[in-house]
Amino acid sequence: MTWSEAEYLECLQGERRGYAWVMRRYGGLTLPESWAAALRCYPYEPADEPFRGLVFHDEAWHWAMSAIHGSRYVMEHPELAYPPAEYLALG
Repeated sequence: MTWSEAEYLECLQGERRGYAWVMRRYGGLTLPESWAAALRCYPYEPADEPFRGLVFHDEAWHWAMSAIHGSRYVMEHPELAYPPAEYLALG
């Protein structure tokens, strides 16, 4: 995918916001802890990084749920297969 720096940063910030929200809401982390977790999951990647933004192939909901419940979260917690409206409203 080819995108401008501004587009990349907007996507990065949005995914960080979603990840931090899930980690607070479902993972029980504090605000500072959730943002630290989001920064670890979504570090800034330079424009010349060959697979820059590959983490975006799944949304933050998936990565956060995998961190909280493991990779089988959809099978073990089918109610969490899709994000709630509150999460989707984050934009």
